[in-house]
Amino acid sequence: MNERCAAFRALHHADRPLLLPNAWDHASAAAFVARGHPAVGTTSLGVAASTGLPDGLAATRAENLRLARVLRRLPVLVTVDVEAGCADDPAAVAELAVELAALGVVGINLEDGRADGTLDPPELTAAKVAAVKVVAPELFVNARTDTWWLGVPDPLPEALRRARGYEDAGADGIFVPGAPDVDTVAALVAGIDAPLNVLYRPGGPTLDELRALGVARVSTGSLLFRAALGGALDTLDAVRSGVTPPTRPPSYDEVQRWSDTSRP
Repeated sequence: MNERCAAFRALHHADRPLLLPNAWDHASAAAFVARGHPAVGTTSLGVAASTGLPDGLAATRAENLRLARVLRRLPVLVTVDVEAGCADDPAAVAELAVELAALGVVGINLEDGRADGTLDPPELTAAKVAAVKVVAPELFVNARTDTWWLGVPDPLPEALRRARGYEDAGADGIFVPGAPDVDTVAALVAGIDAPLNVLYRPGGPTLDELRALGVARVSTGSLLFRAALGGALDTLDAVRSGVTPPTRPPSYDEVQRWSDTSRP
């Protein structure tokens, strides 16, 4: 296994969960690196919205590849959210995975949720996972099931059933966003053999609490992108109202320093 892929895999077996900030462009990823994060993911909503495209409709294949080319200049491990693989055909999903791996990407996020509010058949997602692992075995495949987000009745048994199927297909990690409480997270940890990834929820369990439960990875998802938009709007409203903006943004020089990879 190559060194970068091995390093990313090891981050899922550390003393604390891997806190994975999700970037949407070079500047956001560079800022997260400057804060000392060894790995960053991408947010499908952020990538789509920042380029004027819809999220969840397989519209951002080219944008994901473009962003991967940009982010490989940064000293950070990158995993890419490819929605449901940007295709229904497992072979096409595998082709995308090969292209991303060739750009230095160490992982992908592959989900079973559809934009129409339904779930893909678990056999289809499992086939995509298996196809990726055949052609890019070192890539960390984080298989996501959206049983809570999409309102599946009695979602815990369905999440576990899907997770086990994805594990059997070769998934390296399982991502279950939307788990509502610590008891549910504990049940997921107990019922899933692969490292469990959850989504950070403001007001929800802390990293220490999630560590105690056995969670391996905590993603921010679209939160940071939405927070950035919210901060921009708050600042704009403050300027219009004649009051001091509520937060101090990074300086021009800071952003230049983060984004210019030729500078020390």
